[in-house]
This record gives sequence, C-alpha cells and structure tokens, in this order.
Amino acid sequence: MNRRFLTLIIGDSLCACSAVVAALCVRFGETPDSARFSGPGGGRVGLFVCVMVFSAFFVELYHSDRELKARETAGRIFLALVVSFLVLSTLYYFFPAARFSSSKEVLIFSLAGYGGLQFLWHVGSRDGLIFPGLSRRILILGTGPLASQIGNLITSSRQNYTLSGYVTCPHEPVYVPSSAIVGTESALYETVCRQRPHQIVVSLCERRGVFPLRDVLSCKMSGVDVVDAPSFYESVTGKLLIENISPSWFIFSHGFRVTAITRVAKRGVDICCALVGSLVVLPFVPLIVLAIKLDSPGPVIFAQERVGERGRLFYLYKFRTMRQDAESGTGAVWAQKNDPRVTRLGRFMRKSRIDELPQFINVLKGDMSLVGPRPERPEFVEKLNAVIPYYSERHYVKPGVTGWAQVRYPYGASVEDAVEKLRYDLYYIKNLSAVFDLMIILETVKVVLFQRGGR
Repeated sequence: MNRRFLTLIIGDSLCACSAVVAALCVRFGETPDSARFSGPGGGRVGLFVCVMVFSAFFVELYHSDRELKARETAGRIFLALVVSFLVLSTLYYFFPAARFSSSKEVLIFSLAGYGGLQFLWHVGSRDGLIFPGLSRRILILGTGPLASQIGNLITSSRQNYTLSGYVTCPHEPVYVPSSAIVGTESALYETVCRQRPHQIVVSLCERRGVFPLRDVLSCKMSGVDVVDAPSFYESVTGKLLIENISPSWFIFSHGFRVTAITRVAKRGVDICCALVGSLVVLPFVPLIVLAIKLDSPGPVIFAQERVGERGRLFYLYKFRTMRQDAESGTGAVWAQKNDPRVTRLGRFMRKSRIDELPQFINVLKGDMSLVGPRPERPEFVEKLNAVIPYYSERHYVKPGVTGWAQVRYPYGASVEDAVEKLRYDLYYIKNLSAVFDLMIILETVKVVLFQRGGR
C-alpha cells in the first residue's frame, strides 16, 4: 500500500467522521456529547466510515495510475455517494440498530457534508502530496540502463517521490542526462550529506569489484535507507523486475513463504466461497445452458487441460464461448481481440466473466484456488518456460479463478504479455496473505462490473 493511497484513505476517514458530527449539529442544533461516539455509537460511526471508504475504492478514487481532474473527481465522488446511500439504506433497513440516528435527515446531511469535504480533500491534496518539500527524495547509485529505468519510474510515479540525482561508478555506462549526475562513487558520503536523500537505490549493472561497500555502509549507519533496484521497483509498481533479479534475491528477500496455516486458511475460504457462489449461480444455470445451446451447436461445458500447482495437469471447466471446431485448423493459440472463433453470446460471457463460473467445481475439487496465478495450457507453458526466466516459479501455488495479474493487466496474448503478467504473479506469491486476497477479490468485482480485459 503506497503512501498516497494510505494518506487519501486516512483523510477520507477523518472527513467522514467530521461529516457525521456536523450533520448531528445541524439536525439537533447542538454539539453531540462524547457518549454518542463511545461503545455502540462508535461502531455505528465506524460502519459509516467503512462504507464511505469502500465506495471510494469501488469507484476508483484511489486510482494511482493517473491524475484525476477536478470534474472527474467530482463525478466519481457523486457516484460513490450514490453507492454509499444504497449500501447504508439496505444495512439500516435490515439492521436498524446500526443507525447512528433515527432521523433520516442525519444520513442525508452526513453524505452531503462528506461529499463536499472529500472533494476539497482530494483536489487540495493532489498538489500538496507531490510538493517537493514533502516528497521522499531518492538518490540513484549508478548511471546505466537500470539506473535510467529507475529514474524514469521515479519521475513518472505519482507516489510522492523526487529524484535527487545519479551517482557515477567506475566502468558504469552513462544512460542518464549529465545534468542529473550529482556525484561520484568515491565521494558518495559527501554527496549524500549535500543532497540529503531519504533513500539510496542501488542500480548498478554489475556490482562485482565496483560496489562502494564502505561508503554505502556509512550512509546506512547515518540513517539513509538503502535498497536495491528490484526491491524499489516492486514497492512502486506492485510487480517484480524479473530481468534484473538473481536467484539469491529470491532466497534472501522477504516473502515467498506460504505457511501450513496460510494454506489451510486459504483452502477453507476457497471451499466456503465456492459453495456460496455455486448456490447463488445454480438458479441461473438452466438459462445459461439454454442460451448457449440456442446460440451455437456443441457442448455447454468446455474442459481444457491446464497446468496447476507443482506442474500437475488438470482439466479446467468453462462455459463454451467459441465454436466447437475453434482450434481444428490452428491448434493451441491465444485468443485475439475480436477473435472470429468466439460466438455472439461468447463475447458477452467473456466480458462479464460468466464463462468462468464452472471453475467453482475446480475450486471444490482442489485443482484451483479462488485467488492465484491464472493457469496456462501445457503447450504455452512449455514455450514460456524456455524463454522467460523464473516462469516455472508461478506454479508453486495453486492457480486461481482470479488473481493480481488478472485485475492489474489486460488479457495476455503474447510472450511479452506473459512476461508482464509473470511480474504480477510473482509479486502475489511473494506477498500472499488473506488481506491481499480480499483486495484482489474486491478489484475483481470492479473488473467484472466494468467488463474489462476479457476477449
């Protein structure tokens, strides 16, 4: 979770609390006493805050890929307020004790006040969060292609970083502007004292024989954080820089540790969610089956061999979305945009992810998890293992119906896409946790509702 994301959530939470207090003051003409916000009252306000933050997350107010303009921010806040009103109205109808006031006007005043405060906070913080005096200054050790990549990442990132400059090292090529070079390896400590960075990112093409160990140690002991380029890249982007990672990095880095307790808990959640999902979907299955039969000839359920945990093969189940003879003349190929093999109904099913529903059977059988790397076909895995480093490492956990790569990257249909998705898959395996799975599930809901990525 980056600093901007966390700061916006904290600010929104404070805005929500302030809006509740202001609404109670307006409605009853007096400042509410502390008893109203203690015990059950505090829980009611906490519920209001959680719904507000969830709605903002749902409409992507915390989206970090691009800057939202004031008009777009206002539009998303309005949509979030509509979602919040519907959610809270439903909760209050079924659980009247969850209301923080019996007056309906308090809820309306709270939502209106929160919308105004949230708009001022998001628009105002848009410039304040990236103000250089408040940003985290980064000094890059190196001037080669890796250093240039990290420098471009810093300048294009919206996560409150400022590039302090580059430090040259012997035998290191220069791929960065000379005007951005602020020191040399022999005077690294003096450069740090002059530039006062918060963090040094070691971005050397080759460390053997050129790494200034003593100077970097002096910087570390003086309070400056030191990280390598892959770790910094991971923290900013939410994926791994696989082309610059060595096997030792995997061994010594934090993460990549799935305990027995985690596996048991994850399996329990998978079974519960798959059972609930199957019961919810079951009434609609006859309609789906009828629609597929009327749309095109062929079987309703499509079973395809995929590679699972530890390289074990299994059959993945989907509702058929392509012609029955889709691969008769081509063999195994990735689906392309506007693929002619996809049926008319199949296009809708792929966009809405309805075709994935039979995979609850795979989850119950234990072949798949609810969240994990997307399982690939053996023909593709054999090819990708030969050309992409560390590709086989994604098979150390169960594949998932959804996953970090699926919600962060569009449908992959090439080796280049497979590389990019592998970055996300390995990041997920490294940081696997129940909280991370929950966040991915919430992101999946948005992907399905907005029909992104399917082909």
